[in-house]
Amino acid sequence: MLKTLAVGARRRDPIVDHERILALIPARGGSKGIPRKNLAPFGGRPLLAWTIEQARSTPEIARVVVSTDDDEIATVARTWGAEVIRRPESLAGDEASSESALAHALDALAADGYEPDLVVFLQATSPLRRPGEISRALASLEAAGADSLFSASTVHGFVWRQNSQDLQALTYDSASRPRRQDIGEDLLENGSIYVFEPWVLREHGNRLGGKIAIHRMDPLDSFQVDDPGDLETMERLLAVRPVLRPMPDLAVIRLLVLDFDGVLSDDRVVVREDGLESVVCHRGDGMGLELLRKNTDIGVVVLSKETNPVVAARCRKLRIPCHQGYERKLPQLEAVAREHGLRSHQVAYVGNDVNDLEPMAWCGVSVAVADARPEVRRAADLVTQRPGGRGAVREICDLFLDTVD
Repeated sequence: MLKTLAVGARRRDPIVDHERILALIPARGGSKGIPRKNLAPFGGRPLLAWTIEQARSTPEIARVVVSTDDDEIATVARTWGAEVIRRPESLAGDEASSESALAHALDALAADGYEPDLVVFLQATSPLRRPGEISRALASLEAAGADSLFSASTVHGFVWRQNSQDLQALTYDSASRPRRQDIGEDLLENGSIYVFEPWVLREHGNRLGGKIAIHRMDPLDSFQVDDPGDLETMERLLAVRPVLRPMPDLAVIRLLVLDFDGVLSDDRVVVREDGLESVVCHRGDGMGLELLRKNTDIGVVVLSKETNPVVAARCRKLRIPCHQGYERKLPQLEAVAREHGLRSHQVAYVGNDVNDLEPMAWCGVSVAVADARPEVRRAADLVTQRPGGRGAVREICDLFLDTVD
């Protein structure tokens, strides 16, 4: 049951001053369960980077600050766009609470003349937040007129607790078993998002106080990294739930580079008795590329390992340049970018297999089609919902067209 603390509760004005909304991410260097946990590789980047990116992509948040005692974490935090507050070792041990790190960071900011209206406390060990999740949590706080908030997943069913002495049913009377739908809703705090006014922490010594609100999240978005096996589980989940990735900035892209097999085709080949080969492509992809050419200044080229003339024939039909027969694609990709007078951050690359990993790592935005190899999907900034050769390119074109609407 929700606990509401009436004493000290204060009704906040509507959220209008975005300059006064602060994201705080505690990330200490020590970790017993998983050494260097906050820097563990996850989905092609350090675990900490996911939470920083999610905070920076939240329009309501003005400042993103990482509190750490560790030099390497500080470097990674700055690389991904966060400010850093160094905390003393006394607040970075196993016994130190998150609240102590939060209070230290607020004191350091106050010493520089900055006092936020709201603090969004995010844990780096909860990277599976959907785009817009933090904004929706802020809206939940506002709608409830609350002073603090925690995110939670819903638990339905018959919950028991094993104590040292006995076994106890928590959500129902085991002697009179009800129907599952009659038990009601139970909420499991998932540790992903907390929001509070600074006075809550200062007066209660706790992230929660005053009037407390809930932000409900999907259970599949609520996993936390606590044990070594959690990272592997969450990697697999990330690979099949591409919507979890933050949307990359497409507005800066001026060149779209497409692999052919498995991107513009469905990665199958039909071989006739005379040895001639044919592939299956999607007409919607062609329409998307035509719209992109007519409505944007984004160039499009194909870069393929395949030497078969069918690649060049399809590109002529689509009226796009074709570079084929390259065993290693990156040198040619760099050459094409130079020809267009572009730098890597202005190039997007779409691939599906392991030979696409190198060019994907070089370019500004990397895209994998839905049926790409798992390691390619994990490395991508964006994963399409449609498979290669079956509308994936049209989906990508529509995303770029949306940026010019």
